[in-house]
Amino acid sequence: MGLLLDNQPLLASLAFFLAIFLFCLGVTQALRQRALRRQLVGKIRGGGVYVEPAAYEEEKETEKKPSALLGLFSRIGRKAAPEPSLEEYSASRLKFLRAGIRYENALAVHWGIKIVLTVFFPALFLLLRALAFGALSYPATLTLAVGLALLGFYLPDIVIRQRAERRREKILRALPDALDLLVICVEAGMGLDAAVNKVSQELRLGSPELADELHFMNLELRAGKKRVDALRHLAERTNLEEIRSLSTLLIQTDKFGTSMADALRVYADSYRTQRYQKAEELAAKLPVKMVLPLLFCIFPSLFLVILGPAAINIYRVLIKGAFAR
Repeated sequence: MGLLLDNQPLLASLAFFLAIFLFCLGVTQALRQRALRRQLVGKIRGGGVYVEPAAYEEEKETEKKPSALLGLFSRIGRKAAPEPSLEEYSASRLKFLRAGIRYENALAVHWGIKIVLTVFFPALFLLLRALAFGALSYPATLTLAVGLALLGFYLPDIVIRQRAERRREKILRALPDALDLLVICVEAGMGLDAAVNKVSQELRLGSPELADELHFMNLELRAGKKRVDALRHLAERTNLEEIRSLSTLLIQTDKFGTSMADALRVYADSYRTQRYQKAEELAAKLPVKMVLPLLFCIFPSLFLVILGPAAINIYRVLIKGAFAR
């Protein structure tokens, strides 16, 4: 305790960063609750269909405007980052779309964040070293500074990749419900475009990720893009083999003029069978995956509980026998 009290700069630094972390966590939770409340109000006022409330139109327009921080990152990225080629820009744009980021200057903001973090992490470490870790050697300082710089450079890519993977899993979990709703809408007499629009509205609250993708596809169709291209773009944005198969099925159904409702019903049944088979496969793999945890975690404690008292008794008997002799 005395050592911590004597090292006041370190305590001040830790308290400062803890306060910043708690503040950011509170702001994030407040924004999430605010967005959920807005969706619930829209769901209630829309009579079961998600509709943006008129009271939030001004807020929605404000959210579309980029913040000053994003503008700063964008300017830094444009000045410091290399000019990407058309192929690199297309690949980066697709990566951001798969992560659910549709900001037009996302690539510049991404590079700006990478550059800022590459400079910020080593600078923060050097500041802490000057305040509290002065005894750290020069090679160790250089190694840690370079490591933190690399971490700051690659951290945005890792975050984008993880966000895209989480979004992909959410879309995959919501796909069976979307298929059932799509089958119901098509069998009720709706066209494919109207059915997709209706499904996107119904899924807005339960699965906003898949609803956004379907809504974006509907906007492409309204803009005059061919249905084939819109379906292919949907498959590319989601990066799911199931949606890619569904898009291929819808394209072929539209091309050959077969019944859309029958094709969707058959695909929904086959997809449900695939899900059952995948669940059975995961269940069959479970015993094999449990071997190592059982061997190294459960069995040692079990043996200790069962054989421990017996070993203690044997040890006591042997010790008493040795002393008795």
